[in-house]
Amino acid sequence: MKKRALAILMAALTASTMLAVPTFAADYSGEDPQLEKNIKILTIWAEDNDNGVLLNKICEDYQKNVNPNFTWEYEMVASDNLQQKIATLAASNDLPDLFAYEAGAPLSVLIDSGKVKDISEAVDEIGTADYLNSGAVELLKGLSGTDDLYDLPLGLNVEGFWYNKALFEQAGCEVPTTWDEFEEVLQKLSDAGIQPLTTGGSDKWGATRLINAYAVRTAGNDIMTKAADGEVPYTDEKLVAAADKLAEWAEKGYFGEGITTVDMNTAGSMLMSGKAAIFYNGSWFTQNLTDDSQNPAGEDGIGFFNIPVADESVSSATSYSMNCGNILALDNDKYDEATGWFLKYFMENIGNLAMEEQGTVKGYTYDVAADDMDGYTKLVLDEIDKSTEGFAWWEAKMPSEISKTAQENVQPLLNGEMTGEEYMQSIQDVYDMQ
Repeated sequence: MKKRALAILMAALTASTMLAVPTFAADYSGEDPQLEKNIKILTIWAEDNDNGVLLNKICEDYQKNVNPNFTWEYEMVASDNLQQKIATLAASNDLPDLFAYEAGAPLSVLIDSGKVKDISEAVDEIGTADYLNSGAVELLKGLSGTDDLYDLPLGLNVEGFWYNKALFEQAGCEVPTTWDEFEEVLQKLSDAGIQPLTTGGSDKWGATRLINAYAVRTAGNDIMTKAADGEVPYTDEKLVAAADKLAEWAEKGYFGEGITTVDMNTAGSMLMSGKAAIFYNGSWFTQNLTDDSQNPAGEDGIGFFNIPVADESVSSATSYSMNCGNILALDNDKYDEATGWFLKYFMENIGNLAMEEQGTVKGYTYDVAADDMDGYTKLVLDEIDKSTEGFAWWEAKMPSEISKTAQENVQPLLNGEMTGEEYMQSIQDVYDMQ
């Protein structure tokens, strides 16, 4: 369905006549002029759930506190129908003013056709660039393959290694910062009779995240983008080495027995219950950590560290694997001065609103006190604050067929039925057929 929606959208946009976009120069340095404006918002969230709550609240606050002449219409569509809905609206030049969408390839179609507003241009004009998290900005630009930003984050997650502090102490391990130190920690844990690693081998994506970790740190944050663009083959020696690294850990027994039958939820439970020492996952794992019924390690029993660095000049310690979930885009034709004033208010206030209402980070700065937050949420926020660059996950730039191959074949890689070279060649083979 996604491929079909994208194909329809591309064909329609090619056939359609682009409308002239009015240009204007506004001064956003003073008070809001309270221009009359009705905006249409299309999302995948109900008004009383998740980001739907925040979007409606920010509109209410803007209308009540700043511009009484502002109104909005809110529409929700099922997430699996989003691309088809946007394709239809774009083809008829009737995109909503503000809409949720998917970063990467789907958004790129709209960018190439001039359908969405250049956010970099907009924030420079309204003076709100400093309200965006730099890591989120770099990640979204990387997914779009553009120098400018064309979408707004509405979520911000970091990924890395969660570890059981008691098991580290038992084995006499310190938190590693370099890859060599990481390898030493794994061996030390193994020598102490502790399972060093766990992952969701049955879910597959948890295992491919580990390949990505080594690939990025040894070949650069943009290595998977280069492979997707054909600048380097998927059989590049550094990518083969990354796949071999996962196979090496499995052969050494670092994942224990039957890792391809373990799902991500079970792997997380193994970490929290002390059956494994290290587990790669994202900041969303805090919802498990803060649940007393799930986390016997307690409120301070699990720690976090970013992917250790192999070469600071290749991939720095302040670059994190990040994702922003679904994003927001603005229709280029409907963007005007009044929309600019609303966008200014949105960017200046959404960071604090999300923190106050939900205790979540959305990719914007905030200055809300963290006194009432649990320790795990504070830990995640500290890591996000450290980030200066973001890079995506293993399959982020892969079309669906390549992604499917990458995930399906990670299990034989873990089981020793494929070498790293064979695994990467299987990906390259599908790429060559595209």
